[in-house]
Amino acid sequence: MKSIFETAREDDRLSTSVAMLQTGGMAETLRGGGEYTALFPTNEAYSNFSREVLDAITADRDRLTEMIMYHVIQGKLTTHELSRMEAIRTLQGDHLDIAGPPSAIRLNDAGVIQPDVECTNGIYHVIDRVLLPRAVEARVKR
Repeated sequence: MKSIFETAREDDRLSTSVAMLQTGGMAETLRGGGEYTALFPTNEAYSNFSREVLDAITADRDRLTEMIMYHVIQGKLTTHELSRMEAIRTLQGDHLDIAGPPSAIRLNDAGVIQPDVECTNGIYHVIDRVLLPRAVEARVKR
């Protein structure tokens, strides 16, 4: 078994998320110790954004790191455990709203398309949308 970062790096559907982790300086966090729950949008999920918006986010390392940290939760939580909650705080500081049963759980407006990928330092779930913290979403829409 490998770390969250190393496992995600082997999944072709997650190459955009992995590249953003590296650019945003979060790869080491998800490669190291601790227990985390990461939410990885598929490459297709990023197609909802224009090239200009993605470039704006990746050009601003602080904004990018904030966005990445909004996809990471302290502790190892399966979809079954998450489904028993209404919301959870991310490493970025904002909360994600949680709804639905484990088989159809939604985090904000993102659905989990592959749950509970076990790793040495936690777990990750593959999601169908990119999650944006409210502050980043407001700046992006401007």
